Amino acid sequence: MNRIMVCVTGQKTCQRLIDYGSGMKENADDKLYVIHVAPENFSFLGHDKEGEALEFLYEKAKEAGAELTVERSADVMSTLIQLVDKNRINQVVVGESGEVESEGSFLGRLQKELGGRARLTVVPAVS
Repeated sequence: MNRIMVCVTGQKTCQRLIDYGSGMKENADDKLYVIHVAPENFSFLGHDKEGEALEFLYEKAKEAGAELTVERSADVMSTLIQLVDKNRINQVVVGESGEVESEGSFLGRLQKELGGRARLTVVPAVS
């Protein structure tokens, strides 16, 4: 059984990541989780219209048949790894970031922290 975690930000383009993760489901038993972890002291989803943003994210997750988790954390990476372990995730989907991928980049650190427990899929940015 696939257990797919889609990591989203506050941008409306997160729908393409949710759609991508949903497309990875191979059968009805596969589980899809949509995760947004906001750093502490930031508004959820990065702007003033939190209610609208949360409603949008909730609707898109619901349409995809996903479980939605939204959290605040002082350590985003640690929280993501805890959610991977808690939900027994074997596939993690993230969007391509603007930073150069290296061992010290967010995606490089995430790959290292996953330590083989889940496959990381980076969805290219739309150009």
